[in-house]
Amino acid sequence: MAHRGLKFGIFLAPFHRLGENPTLSMDRDVELLQWLDHLGYDEAWIGEHHSAGWETIASPELIIAAAAEKTKYIKLGSGVTSLPYHHPFMVAQRWVQLDHMTRGRAMLGCGPGALTSDAYMLGIEPSTQRPRMLEAMDAIMRLLKMEEPVTIKSDWFEMNQARLHLAPYSDPHFEIAVASTITPFGMIAAGTHGVGVLSIGAGLPGGPEALGSQWKIAEEAAAKNGKTMNRKNWRVVVSAHLAEDDEQALREVRKGERNETLTYFEDTLGRPPGRADDPLSDGVKMGTTLVGSPETVIKGIKRLQGYSEGGFGGILFRAHEWATREQTMRSYELFARYVMPAFQGSLEPILSSNAWARDNRKAIFSPATEAVKRAFTDHGREAPEEAIRARTLGARDLDPIK
Repeated sequence: MAHRGLKFGIFLAPFHRLGENPTLSMDRDVELLQWLDHLGYDEAWIGEHHSAGWETIASPELIIAAAAEKTKYIKLGSGVTSLPYHHPFMVAQRWVQLDHMTRGRAMLGCGPGALTSDAYMLGIEPSTQRPRMLEAMDAIMRLLKMEEPVTIKSDWFEMNQARLHLAPYSDPHFEIAVASTITPFGMIAAGTHGVGVLSIGAGLPGGPEALGSQWKIAEEAAAKNGKTMNRKNWRVVVSAHLAEDDEQALREVRKGERNETLTYFEDTLGRPPGRADDPLSDGVKMGTTLVGSPETVIKGIKRLQGYSEGGFGGILFRAHEWATREQTMRSYELFARYVMPAFQGSLEPILSSNAWARDNRKAIFSPATEAVKRAFTDHGREAPEEAIRARTLGARDLDPIK
């Protein structure tokens, strides 16, 4: 769905607490995508993980294919495909197929792999993940050009005169973005190919302040490789939850967030580098965890835009289940109703029209009183006072003479 201004969507890892029915959790994920499509969100990026119990989607492609059949407008991407886990030829083939199946709504998110436990099970040394991601991305981009057969022999994959037998549905191909945390790696990878960025580290301590300098890294990498970067293809990922007022929003998420932080990020993952002990409180204080009323969230997004030193193209909420299902769905609805319009240019014409009518009401609406009187007197009757009053207030069908 095309909008003026910012794009909005979610980054669906997903995060499902232990002890719940995993089949139903996947159903909820697809249901959420349907709800976002109905509300007018632009996109959703679905994660790939294979261990640790919380992030339970192993194949973003399967969720994308299922959701595409139940949605009309929302674009669906991988958030992200861990490229070192897959042969790059197969990644390119699968995404070209999804590009066709979704009629151009599929997007490929690229990353080295977030969970060390995934790489461990696959026998992949952590030190090789980033170099392998770059090698895989280079191969995928060459395949998508469809200019000549691709032959590559690396220490972990091989291609012999490889070519795609289907051209992408999108021209020249589906959208591609690279996940970026707090290191320069993701920005350099994106700049090398002139593709989009998913700034996952924006919610970490020091992340917002680093946005501007990180984008410069991407631009410098692009310039070295004859590419250009487009800020419209830069998404910033943050945590958010909306309610009618700030206190209510915090009450709704406090318990669920604490459970996620303590049982997953601390007890299971050992609190990864850069993650605070109390990310909710710290994020709210920094203004990067957007928990509160629509007005508070609007202020938070404007603050992030300032940190970016030039703006970005979209905001992605890190999808979570901190609150109840009903409160979570309501949060997304509040954002769509009261926050999206503030950044998409849709409010200005309405407010301007209202201001014009209000400022000129005497000159514009006063003649209506005389028109109502004439409608009666022309037929030899006296206009009832209630008819004059109603017409002055703007009623549409007040002429009793048909």
